[in-house]
Amino acid sequence: MSRLNGKVALVTGGASGLGAADARLLAEQGARVIVTDIDSEQGEAVAAQIPGALFLAHDVADEAQWISVLEEVRQRFGRLDVLVNNAGFVSFSTVEEQSLEQFRRHLQVMTEGTFLGCKHAIALMKERGGSIINISSVAALKGIAEVFAYTAAKGAIAAMGRSIAVHCQNQGYPIRCNTILPGAHDTPMTVKALSELAGADTDALTQLHEVGQGRPEDVGNLVVFLASDESRQINGAQLVIDNGETIK
Repeated sequence: MSRLNGKVALVTGGASGLGAADARLLAEQGARVIVTDIDSEQGEAVAAQIPGALFLAHDVADEAQWISVLEEVRQRFGRLDVLVNNAGFVSFSTVEEQSLEQFRRHLQVMTEGTFLGCKHAIALMKERGGSIINISSVAALKGIAEVFAYTAAKGAIAAMGRSIAVHCQNQGYPIRCNTILPGAHDTPMTVKALSELAGADTDALTQLHEVGQGRPEDVGNLVVFLASDESRQINGAQLVIDNGETIK
């Protein structure tokens, strides 16, 4: 319980999957956790299961909502120590099939949502210090034709993390910014995506679901480490967690 005692952590996309696991594990290590999501019903249910957690409805693509959410955090807690930019979604389209509208929506939620979170959280962190943890994907490292917009959005997140880390150092802010690139993990989003990709081929779905599959807690444990002072020398890093998927 002592690794994160006294720290305040905000997790976007916390209503399910990786975000819910992150929120739970951060709280177990002593952090006061704010769960945000556009799914208020499920987000409130997750927060209710975490002692002391607060849920706030939040569309990460809306700058006004970012300002409102972080002001609520400031008023309630007076600080923000950890930001986990986790909110995201995936849909299947190749570059030829991709509509401009859907491409832009991927960028709005993941790229712009991450940008807005970092931009406005820095103001709340720069005096005391903090840890920004952005969730990208191994899709940023591989050529995956079927999720063109998703790979673009996640690639931008990885690139932004480096620039944010350098900016904070240049400004003398005691803020670290690191990026996690997960492979396939057993989350509702992954299961849905694999089902769509495999179609009616249940054997293919089973194989995709099992090979390299991790648990949400595997990513959550890495989030806890990056949120803690144990990782104080890790900054601007891109940490792959995929059971070797990208090296094969």
